[in-house]
Amino acid sequence: MTRPQPSIEIEIAYATPQRQVILEQSVPPGTTAREAVMQSDIDQYFDQVDKRNDDLGVFGKVVADDYAVQPGDRIEIYRPLKADPKEVRKRRAAAGKAMKKGGGDAESAAKSAAHND
Repeated sequence: MTRPQPSIEIEIAYATPQRQVILEQSVPPGTTAREAVMQSDIDQYFDQVDKRNDDLGVFGKVVADDYAVQPGDRIEIYRPLKADPKEVRKRRAAAGKAMKKGGGDAESAAKSAAHND
């Protein structure tokens, strides 16, 4: 008599601004996050999913491909960033310095204050 192979229940999640899909999946113990994603059908719902290369996480924390999934884990597939957050902050900081604090240039603010007196 063969004993059934134990399995654990997990979820695979992917979302865009317009849509979110969470798939329930059973996997054998010891399955890695990447293996679980590769076994999923999530790419049938989203053309842009790259199951081999997109970053993965569990409940909002990035995990390595070889992370061993645990019962109840939600494996999240992260979309690539459109802009590097560091570069965005640098551009905002540079724009703020050029405009002075408060969002306008100092000369216009002085003229406006004098005109209102």
